[in-house]
Amino acid sequence: MAFVYTAIRVLLGLFFALSGVIKLTDQISAEVYQTMKSKFVHYADVFPLKDFGFKPDPDQYMLAVGWVELVAGILLAVGPQILQEISNFVLSIIMIGAIYTILVLNEPVAMCAPATISLGLLLLLNIRGRGKRSKSKPE
Repeated sequence: MAFVYTAIRVLLGLFFALSGVIKLTDQISAEVYQTMKSKFVHYADVFPLKDFGFKPDPDQYMLAVGWVELVAGILLAVGPQILQEISNFVLSIIMIGAIYTILVLNEPVAMCAPATISLGLLLLLNIRGRGKRSKSKPE
């Protein structure tokens, strides 16, 4: 069973790393990159901290999310345990933000599916890590 969780962790980490790279460069797919650029204009309009006077520049917002996804994805896939846990937490926050953004923009609920599935897998990995506790021997 440990192999299944390791496979999920590595594949999910690589998925996030690829997702981050797509936000950082148009070398993989120029069409997807341009679509993301136009979407981040709308995402910046509903940024959760906007009510507190902070509205990010859409290009900088996309770059920041891209770098976070790239680095956290790599660390989730191949990093040491503590960095995997931190990456899991950071990516969970990113996915919660993605779901929030899609819902606030009144997009179809089906648009939440990738973020919801990713969040579910991240939480599964987190719960699985918490469930394995070594039992101490009675003295």
